[in-house]
Amino acid sequence: MRSIEQCLASVTLAFAMLVPVAQAQTAYVSDEGANVIHVIQAPRWQEAARIPVGKRPRGMQLSHDGKYLYVALGNDDRIDVIDLATRKVVDHLPSGPDPERFVVSPDGRWLYVANENDSTVSFVDIAAKKIVHEVPVGAEPEGMAVSPDGRWVICTSESASLVHFIDAASAKLVDSVLVGTRPRDAVFSADGSQLWVSSETRATVAIFAMPARKVLHTVDFDDDDRAPTTVQAVGLVLRPDRAFVALGRGDAVAEVDPKTFAVRRYFPVGHRNWGIGIAPDGRHLFAANGLSGDITVIDLVANKPVATITVGGKPWGVVVTP
Repeated sequence: MRSIEQCLASVTLAFAMLVPVAQAQTAYVSDEGANVIHVIQAPRWQEAARIPVGKRPRGMQLSHDGKYLYVALGNDDRIDVIDLATRKVVDHLPSGPDPERFVVSPDGRWLYVANENDSTVSFVDIAAKKIVHEVPVGAEPEGMAVSPDGRWVICTSESASLVHFIDAASAKLVDSVLVGTRPRDAVFSADGSQLWVSSETRATVAIFAMPARKVLHTVDFDDDDRAPTTVQAVGLVLRPDRAFVALGRGDAVAEVDPKTFAVRRYFPVGHRNWGIGIAPDGRHLFAANGLSGDITVIDLVANKPVATITVGGKPWGVVVTP
């Protein structure tokens, strides 16, 4: 027969095996005002470090192997490369003028970068550290996405209210489709069958059927009586069972059912929520609030905000690692 001490030890070990997933989460938040990357760690939800980078950091992406964090520097016209093990900038990549958002190709070879000032999308060869192609698009390109199979590169044009469909293999613009005013972000579903595009001023999210490039549904937050005032639609996170939309000056994050496209709920966050990021285990969502200088942590199991981390500056984008 096992002793009481042995039983308690077994329970403690079993519980410990369940907890580390949440404890290991680290959120990296770009700050376009302070020119740093804030490092936020669970479970105490405190700022663990600040990584100095170049001027006006905004869009971020992980490298294919997860070892590096790429950061777009709008006022330095480059991409900084951060080694996540040392939390130091170890390299720079070219980007074209005024990079904002960008994506990494599924094979890890390319960065596709929106160059806001010259209305192009740059194809950056990561290993060669050079721009290989520049694709002309509409005015003020911002949102970027790449299909899981690597076939399509997507760019949204703020001023033209267009979604551009670029063939990745040929680096040629194939199609441009009108959406709501000032499209901001774009993201593919995991299977590549849908493309979601947010439109800030119109407060909508257009869902495209792919590869047909046809809008099959539009989520209109202005039509929802529960939506906050001054609602916008900016950053996007899409998972098979839950979708989330940062609502900008609406000071909230909306949860949308990705199958029915119904708005499930709204989470209150800080002022001007621009970027959002979700933990790989799906348990927590992080919202970067640019005008209140803080980051909201939302528990997606309890479905409520659980922490606010004040960092100052202008938090913009979020990337979360295990």
